[in-house]
Amino acid sequence: MTQQPTLIRTLNLRSLVLFGLAYLTPIIVLGIFGIIAETTGGASPAAYMVAMVAMLFTAHSYGRMAVAYPVAGSAYTYVRKSIDPRVGFLVGWAILLDYLFLPMVIWLIGGSFLSAQFPGIPIAVWIVLFIVITTALNILGVKVADKANYVLMAFQILVIVFFLALSIGHIVSTSGAGGLASSVPFFNAGSSVASISAGAAIAAYSFLGFDAVTTLTEETIDPKKNMPRAIMLIALIGGGIFVVVAYFTQLVHPGGVFADSASAASEIALEIGGTFFGAVFLAGLVAAQFASGLAAQASASRLMYAMGRDSVLPKAVFGRLNAKYHTPVANIVIAGIIGLIAIFLDVATSTSFINFGAFTAFTMVNLSVIFHYVRKRRAGTLLNPISYVLIPAVGAVICGYLLSQLDVNAVTLGLSWLAVGIVVLLLITKGFRKAPPEMATLEDAVG
Repeated sequence: MTQQPTLIRTLNLRSLVLFGLAYLTPIIVLGIFGIIAETTGGASPAAYMVAMVAMLFTAHSYGRMAVAYPVAGSAYTYVRKSIDPRVGFLVGWAILLDYLFLPMVIWLIGGSFLSAQFPGIPIAVWIVLFIVITTALNILGVKVADKANYVLMAFQILVIVFFLALSIGHIVSTSGAGGLASSVPFFNAGSSVASISAGAAIAAYSFLGFDAVTTLTEETIDPKKNMPRAIMLIALIGGGIFVVVAYFTQLVHPGGVFADSASAASEIALEIGGTFFGAVFLAGLVAAQFASGLAAQASASRLMYAMGRDSVLPKAVFGRLNAKYHTPVANIVIAGIIGLIAIFLDVATSTSFINFGAFTAFTMVNLSVIFHYVRKRRAGTLLNPISYVLIPAVGAVICGYLLSQLDVNAVTLGLSWLAVGIVVLLLITKGFRKAPPEMATLEDAVG
């Protein structure tokens, strides 16, 4: 009997953190700096600090669940194992919006940057190039994509470092060394607790995807140790970068008034570094979008593979790995095809697609930790109530609040998508009379 191909454990802690940071796209803090500074009245680093604290609660819960259930599937797996298979299916269905459309949004933003710089070339050309290259790398395998990520992340970080260095130089030249230390970017006459909270709700979107590395659990070396560490490190490092960059950028441009808040960082880059650095800054943004799209497409394909292997999605299509590359080729291609929709959308419309699924998943993962605690307690195992009840409860409240703050279009789309999911669930469970098929762990499957 021919042995079925399986996912191969090749990723270490450093690789996981880099994948997660690529998904976060640290340079995005500059892409939306103007919007957050405008919302907070010039207190953008305070907004990022609040958002980081909020995300760390949820990162903790993802870490607990990654230890309890070290298989691919992320929130889908955690909820179906801890709460109920039917609820797990609906969570997985909800976050398909996030995972399937996030690569599309990333490629659209990257295409928009290039289209603005080279108006003679249609945006569709740039989008197709993004999709073709990332699809090819992901088909060749996560190890190849991982190596590409090292190069792309190095360049992105280099651009951020130069931006910070030029910002510090600009501040010193205009205000002296004493201008580097100030409380004004965190709270000032133009800001308030309400405005900072509103800014934090926006800044939280910068963290979307810190959980995506959990979909690579079955390709991780020693996942019970490395996965929780990676999740927390991604949230901490990403949040730290956001706070530091926002702080110095806010010092360069105090307050929240801009000619165009959407392109504020580009104007600041030109101000502190001239035309040459403006071009380098654009290159950094494009490289960041490419790296992020690479990681997003990889995660989307693994989620579809987990659901296909479980027969929730058609197994013949979604639950197969390529015998040569050991990757879910069909799923990778499907994610690329969905990305082509970006040609017909704008950034604002496409972005609204991903928010409902993300915050639904965050809320339910926090709750799944509490359910896991209760189940273990009933079985005679007492877990730490602070780690398994208090922290996830706070995380669930915060994420539930953020979910309630989404705009009407996002909520309408999300609820409509969930309604379709309920119909699919009715069909595969024969009217809820049976549970969706259980997902086997890798060890069960090959053992």
